Amino acid sequence: MGDVRLTESFPSTSGAVRWGVIGEPGREPVVLLHGTPFSSYVWRGVARALADTDRYQVFVWDMPGYGESDKHTGQDVSLAAQGRVFTELLAHWGLDEPLVVAHDFGGAVSLRAHLLHGARYRALALVDPVAVAPWGSSSFRLLGRHAEVFEQLPPALHRALVREYVSSASGPGLHPTVLDRLVQPWLGEDGQPAFYRQIAQAEQAHTDEIQGRYGEIAIPVLVCWGEEDGWIPLAKGREFAGLVPGARFEPISGAGHLVQEDAPAELTALLLNFLRDRSAG
Repeated sequence: MGDVRLTESFPSTSGAVRWGVIGEPGREPVVLLHGTPFSSYVWRGVARALADTDRYQVFVWDMPGYGESDKHTGQDVSLAAQGRVFTELLAHWGLDEPLVVAHDFGGAVSLRAHLLHGARYRALALVDPVAVAPWGSSSFRLLGRHAEVFEQLPPALHRALVREYVSSASGPGLHPTVLDRLVQPWLGEDGQPAFYRQIAQAEQAHTDEIQGRYGEIAIPVLVCWGEEDGWIPLAKGREFAGLVPGARFEPISGAGHLVQEDAPAELTALLLNFLRDRSAG
C-alpha cells in the first residue's frame, strides 16, 4: 500500500512535526503513534485499511527528531517531551476522545499523555509498547552512553550499524525496500546525530514515573505482542497487560517487535475488531 503523505506541519515545543490525515472529516478519529527508531511509515498499511472501511479518519505523525519531522542539535526528544507534544497535537487537531493505536516507544508516549497530561481516549490499542521496567538492550544502552562517539562514525559504518539495528526488530526479516525506508531518515548531516540523540535521551525513569499508575486506566485497552519479539520479551507484554484493568492480551504468532511489517494482516484484523467495538457510532 502507498505511504500516507505528511503534508501538514505543526510547530510543537520540540520542533516542527510533520503529520497527515486520510479519511473524510466527520468520521471516527484514529491516531497512530510510531516507535523508535521508526516513523509513521510503519503504519502505512494499517492506516489505509482503517480509512478504507469508510468509518475512520486516520491521523499519522512523525515525532520530533524522527522521520520527516524536525531534527536539530540540542533537541529534546525524550519520552517526557513526546508526551507533551502529543497532548499539544491532540489539541491542535481538536480531538477530544480519539481512538489511539501506539507501538513501542509510542506506547509510552500515549500512556504518559493520558496519565500525566490528561489526554482522553475512547480506547487504546498498544503494540509491543515500552511500558514495564527493565527495558533497553545492552546494545541500546551502549549506544546511549557513548552517543557523542558514535555520532562521529564514518557515514558508511553508521549506515551499516543502523541497518543491522533496524533489521533486528523483525522476526522473519524486512523487505529490502522497507529496510531502506526505515534507515533513510537516520542518514546524513542531520539524521546521523539524531539517531544517537534519541537513544541517549531514552531514560527508563520516564516509564518508572507512570508504571505504578497503570491500574488507574479506565478505558478499553488492547495489548498486541509479537511472540518472537527479540527486543521486548513476550513475558513483559503479559506483565504489562496484567497491570491494566480489563486489558485484553493478544500474542501474534510469527511476528517480532515490528509487528506491522511481520504480521500486518493479523494485526490489522485485531485492531479493526477492537476499534469497531469501541467506536462512538
